[in-house]
Amino acid sequence: MRAEIKHVTEYRYREPVWDSFNEVRLHPQRDERQNVLAFNIHVTPDVPVSSHRDYFGNLIHHVHVHERHTLLRIDARTLVVTYPSKVPISTPVQSLDGVRDELTEFLIASPRVPVAHWADIFEISAPLRTGDLPEFLMTLTRTLYRRFSYVPGATDVRTPLADFARSGRGVCQDYAHAMLGICRSLGIPARYVSGYIYAGDNFVGAEASHAWIEAYIPGSGWLGYDPTNNTAVVESHVKIGHGRDYGDVSPISGSYHGSTRGELDVEVKVYDQQ
Repeated sequence: MRAEIKHVTEYRYREPVWDSFNEVRLHPQRDERQNVLAFNIHVTPDVPVSSHRDYFGNLIHHVHVHERHTLLRIDARTLVVTYPSKVPISTPVQSLDGVRDELTEFLIASPRVPVAHWADIFEISAPLRTGDLPEFLMTLTRTLYRRFSYVPGATDVRTPLADFARSGRGVCQDYAHAMLGICRSLGIPARYVSGYIYAGDNFVGAEASHAWIEAYIPGSGWLGYDPTNNTAVVESHVKIGHGRDYGDVSPISGSYHGSTRGELDVEVKVYDQQ
């Protein structure tokens, strides 16, 4: 798929603020499944934009506005081409025994996926050691999709995972955190992915940044699963970056000086150019 992505974020303040600093994670990754043909970021007020790569290899742009302002607008435009995901090699769950020590950071607790036996909380039975790992991951994807309801506004980024387990209602980051917790509690390395999804294939989550997970499968590497949409990652998914949970790859985060609170407005559009 060849896609054009428009992501516009506006913060409006009733009173002037100053010394606003933001980290922007909107540049898609380049890997075997996708290639970035063009990326442009424009900021209002007009300020220089710098960048660096974080611990996980994600590209972060830095926006620092010293002057007083009542509007901060970050307009990112991307042209990207995506390709089909590889088909995972059939492999038993026990094949993970030899790789867990190298992937500890994606097995232990993180701020939004705290210590708990999430498989029990979500009533998921552990796979047999001789069972097929890719098959289990796809079954888990389907189970979460069927058990929970996608309800925009039912949760926000501060909602604890345990609340989602109880209510059964949430959005894509809740589904992703749930699958992360279950996988990690069962000894399956898993990481959170932030990105976009094209709605033309009747997928939900295209009206904002989307989230899914990647699990490690020996012999195949990191492969993506989207429990919000009951699918493995396909060409409609555009990956921005990955981390332990949402906090590592939030699209925009920052701070400012001033006594007023800002009003946030976000517009995301993904256009298929084919």
